[in-house]
Amino acid sequence: MALNLPTPTSPLRIGTRGSPLALAQAYETRARLMAAFDLPEEAFEVVVIKTTGDAILDRPLKEIGGKGLFTREIEDDLLSGQIDIAVHSMKDMPVEQPAGLLLDTYLPREDVRDAFVSLTVNSISQLEQGATVGTSSLRRRAQILHRRPDLNVVEFRGNVQTRLKKLNAGVATCTFLAMAGLNRLGLDAIPATGIETDDMLPAVAQGAIGIERRGDDPRVAEMLSAIHDIPTGQRLACERAYLAQLEGSCETPIAGLAELDGGTVNFRAEILRPDGTEALSDAESSTIEDAAEMGRAVADRLTARAPKDFFDWRS
Repeated sequence: MALNLPTPTSPLRIGTRGSPLALAQAYETRARLMAAFDLPEEAFEVVVIKTTGDAILDRPLKEIGGKGLFTREIEDDLLSGQIDIAVHSMKDMPVEQPAGLLLDTYLPREDVRDAFVSLTVNSISQLEQGATVGTSSLRRRAQILHRRPDLNVVEFRGNVQTRLKKLNAGVATCTFLAMAGLNRLGLDAIPATGIETDDMLPAVAQGAIGIERRGDDPRVAEMLSAIHDIPTGQRLACERAYLAQLEGSCETPIAGLAELDGGTVNFRAEILRPDGTEALSDAESSTIEDAAEMGRAVADRLTARAPKDFFDWRS
């Protein structure tokens, strides 16, 4: 049976947040579907949905609702049929989807590294004693304080332009972004330096775009299978199994990175106390087929090594 493709009069509706990066990711998804099925741009409609995480910018993410801050409203619209697919930054995604939704399509992964952004210096090591650092990420805060406990870390939310204005105003000496986001937005002029993963292990799934769909929509499932990147899926199977085993989310100080070497998956992991006073790390390799189980095993080993109160941030 021929696939019932979208048309300008019956477009495929792509749900997304409204930030420049979220829109860039939605446009990339649209472009890949256009190329895969030789469709015009008018066969797609990008639908902007405001989420809780976008609406509240004056408080740390941990204080305003936990998991799903950047996904809940989008997933509600997907379940109700107001949109056909949802495009997400995978590092923002909870490990469990609402009943009826599936997240099994990934686009090719971008640069996984964190970016050090400053108008005056080029690395963490160049920061003066007691310098002020801005970040909204609990993981980055913990990693920074573990390496440089002398630094003053302040809450720093907003888009790239907002954060640069804060740097110009002297609110902080530096901030951190994802290299993937800067690359996708073409922001080559931003004073950013990629931090090697040996120095700062990234968030689980950082640099990856995920596309969520309804489980009872075979037409969309077939379309998305044409743009799914298998290597990214193999890497995220390990990373997200590890995250799920730790009961973590984008609001917790957990880092992990799976990399492919032929048929082998090499995985590195780190968990930290939110104040950076302690960090535990582990690493393992496995076949691609066993990567998810390896991620869970690494999580279990880290849990076994952690002091009793180490995971207080999960409550």
